[in-house]
Amino acid sequence: MNKEAKIFVAGHRGMVGSAMVRRLERAGFNNIITRTSSQLNLTNQAAVADFFAAEKPEYVVLAAAKVGGIMANNTYRGQFIYENLMIQNNVIHQSYVNGVKKLLFLGSSCIYPKMAPQPLKEDYLLTGTLEHTNEPYAIAKIAGIKMCEAYRTQYGCNFISAMPTNLYGPNDNYDLHNSHVLPALIRKFHTAKVNQDKSVVIWGTGTPRREFLHVDDLADACYYLLEHYDGEQLVNVGSGVDVTIFELANLVKQIVGFNGEIELDPSKPDGTPRKLMDVSKLEKVGWKYKISLEEGIGSVYKEVLEKKIFDTQTV
Repeated sequence: MNKEAKIFVAGHRGMVGSAMVRRLERAGFNNIITRTSSQLNLTNQAAVADFFAAEKPEYVVLAAAKVGGIMANNTYRGQFIYENLMIQNNVIHQSYVNGVKKLLFLGSSCIYPKMAPQPLKEDYLLTGTLEHTNEPYAIAKIAGIKMCEAYRTQYGCNFISAMPTNLYGPNDNYDLHNSHVLPALIRKFHTAKVNQDKSVVIWGTGTPRREFLHVDDLADACYYLLEHYDGEQLVNVGSGVDVTIFELANLVKQIVGFNGEIELDPSKPDGTPRKLMDVSKLEKVGWKYKISLEEGIGSVYKEVLEKKIFDTQTV
């Protein structure tokens, strides 16, 4: 990509989008287009069409989405499928209409069947039943992958898809009502430390295994794919390493410095038993993660304290 190329990063205020902007700026790109949701409602077909017609971006990174953890996905099922379908339909279609050179669509590891063999290979897409709690979100993301493939087949568009594993990093959501597991644990243990609580309760049995990737690593992978990958099939992006939720909780406890106990609440849902990405395809393309989980959580917690994030985000 030419350093002067006009790049639209949809969702630039989110964790993934903001990391992508940082990565592009670090690489020397100075023509990055962004819009807040108040400036451009991506679910509005006419507004998106007008924006693309006026701006004519050469490249698009589709990082905008309605996201949340288990509770949010299961509670707002209608909103999750509607808003995500509308966002991606509008952006992908207008990218085709306006001759975008390349588009990167970002999905999620939840696209894979609940009981798919581990680690998850790209070929496992649509081979089984999805996890119920996030099925609407997953179906929307699968539709986005297939839309990119269909536009490539019919119109010759260079639209690629990347499926990140569980992410964490700067600009994460720490709201306990709708955050993902890692930021929720960081907040829980921090609050317990401040309050001098004797224990922290974590959802489920603690046995599900999860893989985590620092969002700056994801952004680096996405930049690498924009430069080096033009294939039709989606690409997994992850570390290829997983831990149990209980192991994760212990790591967070150690980093935060909480001295109490960890209690499990098996009455709460576990979600998918295991989600580990097979990242051999990405490694063959030439990219591998760099930030370890311990290093990443440490840097995130340091930033949380420095910016006093828990003083501003709701509990």
